[in-house]
Amino acid sequence: MLRIAICDDDEQSLSNTKRMLESWSAAAFSQLLIDCFDNGDTLIRESAAARYDIIFLDIVMPLIGGIETAKELRNRDKTIKIVFLTSSPDFALQSYSVKASDYCLKPVTYDKLKEIMDDLAAFDRQESENLTLKTMGGYQKIYLHDIEYIEAQNKRVFFYLKSGKVVDVIQPLYTFEAELSDSKDFFKCHRSYLVYLPNVDYFSNTEIKTKSGRRIPIARGYKKSFQDAYFAVMFRE
Repeated sequence: MLRIAICDDDEQSLSNTKRMLESWSAAAFSQLLIDCFDNGDTLIRESAAARYDIIFLDIVMPLIGGIETAKELRNRDKTIKIVFLTSSPDFALQSYSVKASDYCLKPVTYDKLKEIMDDLAAFDRQESENLTLKTMGGYQKIYLHDIEYIEAQNKRVFFYLKSGKVVDVIQPLYTFEAELSDSKDFFKCHRSYLVYLPNVDYFSNTEIKTKSGRRIPIARGYKKSFQDAYFAVMFRE
């Protein structure tokens, strides 16, 4: 499911964009969750808690305009896809400064919106599996194949990547466990650790060594189930 925000101070334009997105959703058999905003301030505030995949953003709005809104959103989330809506082509160059995914002249037609959504949805499907993490600095996307393991420390969670980088996340470990089940090649080897099996180099009865040389424990009684999960992944590959 894609989560989409539309931000437009023109009520009729906002309503028409929402209606066309719903039509595209039904035709493409792709589920959308759509939130609507009539100003950039509210969008910025709400997006801090709700992470959007795509934002349709009017450029000319009172108080804070679309370009300024996009800059604030982009500072917090490098991966979000922004599509500008405007009645004037004069802002095209400015839209590139915030790495907009597309630029759509009003009045928006269904054919143009369909073209945009088809492209963005196809790109979303083609990307490697990834997670978007909520960090102190904003949202950050990481690819699953880059993760060696995930560790919970008190109320903080740390993602240890192959590159040596560690990403500090402000979400509890349990929020990832259901999504990162063994169907995605992660295994909970200890109450505080989830390990990505393809990045395991060696394991014994008591510990796992990752390909970068990091070592993490295997809890008592987990050795047999870990071994089964590990070899299932290795033989599949």
